[in-house]
Amino acid sequence: MPSEQPVFLRVRGVGRRYAGVTALADIDVDVRGGEVLAIVGENGAGKSTLLKILSGVVQPSDGDLQVADASGALQSVVLDGVRDATKAGIALVHQELNLAENLDVAGSIYLGREPSRLGLLDLAAMRRDARKWLARVGLDIDPGTLCGTLPIAQRQLVEIAKALSCEARILILDEPTSSLSAREADRLLEIMAELRGRGVAVVFVSHHLDEVMRIADRVVVLRDGHKTGELARGAYDRATVERLMVGRDLARVERRASRADSRVRLKVEGLLSAHRKKSPVSFEVRAGEIVGLAGLVGAGRTEVLEAIAGITHAGGRDGGRVMLDGTELVGASFERVRRGVAIVPEDRARNGLFLEDPVSMNMSLAWLDRSSRARLVDGRGERSLVGSMIARMQLRPAQPARRVQTLSGGNQQKAVIGRWLAVDPAVLLLDEPTRGVDVGARAEIHAEVRRLADAGSAVVFASSELEEVLLLADRIIVMHEGAIAGELAAHEASEVAIMHLATGGTHAS
Repeated sequence: MPSEQPVFLRVRGVGRRYAGVTALADIDVDVRGGEVLAIVGENGAGKSTLLKILSGVVQPSDGDLQVADASGALQSVVLDGVRDATKAGIALVHQELNLAENLDVAGSIYLGREPSRLGLLDLAAMRRDARKWLARVGLDIDPGTLCGTLPIAQRQLVEIAKALSCEARILILDEPTSSLSAREADRLLEIMAELRGRGVAVVFVSHHLDEVMRIADRVVVLRDGHKTGELARGAYDRATVERLMVGRDLARVERRASRADSRVRLKVEGLLSAHRKKSPVSFEVRAGEIVGLAGLVGAGRTEVLEAIAGITHAGGRDGGRVMLDGTELVGASFERVRRGVAIVPEDRARNGLFLEDPVSMNMSLAWLDRSSRARLVDGRGERSLVGSMIARMQLRPAQPARRVQTLSGGNQQKAVIGRWLAVDPAVLLLDEPTRGVDVGARAEIHAEVRRLADAGSAVVFASSELEEVLLLADRIIVMHEGAIAGELAAHEASEVAIMHLATGGTHAS
């Protein structure tokens, strides 16, 4: 039983304040070897703050941390940085990736711990050992590959391999499957189970409650910086966890009415993205319709969205055509933005936000481009817009001057999406729209996307979560190896049908 497992880390009365604002208060929890502990809660509940305290990234304002020594006795410690945590056997994989993009995979995994021979870097040994850890997470790539060239899903797996390479007793994972396909997420859960079987303590934050139900021995629930519950396996179900997270029962959404008679707003003809030159893609999206792109990681969903937005494709005879309301879109992405095409990228920190700037600038950026005249900014109008969007997106904390990088991952996502909802785009493209977002915020984002579609916009989104695809899409386009494998209407779609097409099956089956 988990309660009989040795305590590796004990947390008592831990709290954290930022500039007088309480992010975490009076948290008690034991982390045990041979156990998977899930920490869940809404965005801004304090989950990432707790993980950062446990891993030495930030110091607690209150409370005490105790780590077991070699004999198993608990000793109070001050983790003054990640190096101290590593020495104590604690490793953290952040939600926002921290790989050095100018280094190769092996160099990133062993950064600061490079093996040497006769005083020289032993590159062969480093790449050989890196290959072993990459295999543990099911990643078959050359350790000499530059990290900056990897897609986000593979970078996530490299981060996990890096943490495993530290031989940590306590492995802490912040949203580890947020960028992974269902197959890769299953593999990671298997790895977590293997580590548990070898006596490692695994702590993870996840907004995917189905993962929590499958793997967690205990669940700690946070809300508004406080612990609202601690539940052992067999003593909880999804509804109970959701209620503790959000303080209410989540409403069930009814399926939207068909948009089959609406006019075509977005038309894609023979589109060839920069990386998929042998797989032309064609489809239409009607006014008020929400179309989901499903498929395994690497199927080409992101490439299609970026090509429509003009990021990796400028249109023309050789690359196919993108039509908006009957007129061809040409030119670079900023010109398409002015035509009403908006894209929310998969990697918000890297491509979607100005992290060091305030919420107000990040949320008003698109509106400013449309509303400014003669380089003059309507300050009053901007403040009004930002205030209304913060309330509409339920951003927490509701502070326009706060730097975006201090927000939780889910609230950062709300800021990116809110930027485009503020200008009612003709076409909204969403790449993993609720990555790293809790169940309550996910419902809020879905409601806003539906509201935009109801107003006549065409929405196309890509998601690795089949549950989200089935919940949000009116029609589902399934991709396989860069091509469209088939389409499914919402009423005929199922996880089995989507996966059949995503893995190369035929529509007839």
